[in-house]
Amino acid sequence: MTVLCYHLNNPDPYFNLATEEYLLKNYEEDIFMLWSSESSIVVGKHQNALAEINHRYVKKNKIKVARRLSGGGTVFHDPGNLNFTFMKKVEKIEEVNYKLFLAPVKAALEKLGLEIGSSKRDDLLIDGKKISGNAQHVFRKRVLHHGTLLFDSHLAKLKSALKVDLSRFEDKAVQSNRSVVTNIADYLKKPMTVEAFRNFMFETISTSFEGCQFAELTEEDKAAIQILRDEKYCQWEWIYGYSPKYIYRNTINIDGGELKVTLRIVKGKIDQSEWEGPLSDELKFKLTELLRGKNHAHETLKPALKMLQPNLEQEGLKPKELLRGLL
Repeated sequence: MTVLCYHLNNPDPYFNLATEEYLLKNYEEDIFMLWSSESSIVVGKHQNALAEINHRYVKKNKIKVARRLSGGGTVFHDPGNLNFTFMKKVEKIEEVNYKLFLAPVKAALEKLGLEIGSSKRDDLLIDGKKISGNAQHVFRKRVLHHGTLLFDSHLAKLKSALKVDLSRFEDKAVQSNRSVVTNIADYLKKPMTVEAFRNFMFETISTSFEGCQFAELTEEDKAAIQILRDEKYCQWEWIYGYSPKYIYRNTINIDGGELKVTLRIVKGKIDQSEWEGPLSDELKFKLTELLRGKNHAHETLKPALKMLQPNLEQEGLKPKELLRGLL
């Protein structure tokens, strides 16, 4: 059986995720794809995006946030991380098997002299530490299996970007399992560049398939993928609005004491808000009316709160301080 093998060189996470969906739904052949993205956080399909990211750190460091087609937990991408994707037609549920898809990846890593283990969640491990997280999505009779490979990733940035105060969120979304991670490069007997590792993994895995056929995206493919990227993957409605409904709670210190805030979010928008603390009933009412229907997002709330700046400052609260407490 033919296996189309793609080695992508586009650093845009939105384009790469759109490529996965496009190939899954528009091709019948089995597919192997190797790719990497610039610094980005990719949440699972059924996760609450805001509850998975350190919003201020991500914004300050210009880290992109994306949502993928598959479920599971949040992962971090950067140029030191490599991503692999397999797509395969299946007839039986037994074929939707993590170990089967991971076998060629594990075999390739072992050719580098690495001892590879696995966790109960089918993460790949070195020395008991995670180097690869995996997830799957089934579309009709085609399964998409993809995973990460931390080769020389910026682990400090990864840790900071995913550091979240979960006590602020109440929801039924899928939560990530925080794991101790490590880089593959630290365990190699001979030093290797990221580019050399990419080429080695692509050649080793692709040639392990009998029907390997090296392929490139056609101009027609690229045009369709670009539309999918622009209309879905980089849109706020998909990245944040697709999150399950949730409740956000926080306590903000102001001149008169503590202001307790409760926001009820539906499809990423503020449906209700409650305010408990030293604010006048009039201001509480104005805030409630102002925020209703607004995106629970920095870009939306910042200009909205400026409209009440005189009222807020009169009661000892700056819009900037309130904004920080709402995210």
